[in-house]
Amino acid sequence: MTKFESEIKKVSQSDEKIFKFISDFNNFESLIPQDKIKNWQSTEDTCKFSVDGIGDAGLRIVEKQASTTVKYSTDGKVPFNFFLWIQLKQVAENDTRIKLTIKADLNPMMKMMVGKHVKKFLNMLGDAIANYGGY
Repeated sequence: MTKFESEIKKVSQSDEKIFKFISDFNNFESLIPQDKIKNWQSTEDTCKFSVDGIGDAGLRIVEKQASTTVKYSTDGKVPFNFFLWIQLKQVAENDTRIKLTIKADLNPMMKMMVGKHVKKFLNMLGDAIANYGGY
């Protein structure tokens, strides 16, 4: 398994509000880049979408630990299997730090091809969560 981690992001919200938001895929459509992701469909626990240049993909929530962690896994036909999790740590009132991690089952060639893109995606999603104003 190959591990990718985002930078630690600061969110000016409580861990409880962020947890509630990231525990429901219906909230994610506002975070994704509309120019890269198409055909978004979601329920609370699953989502399906198309990624330009990659194809169809899906995710499902596989574990929730109140106000600390949400874990996601691939769902359906995807180019490679991976787990994504978002960790939350509240350090003060309305000051929560988040870190996103992906563990992916990649062969060395795939790692070279997608590694930079995965890291960029993690930081982009982390920034989107940190800067989202609708909590």
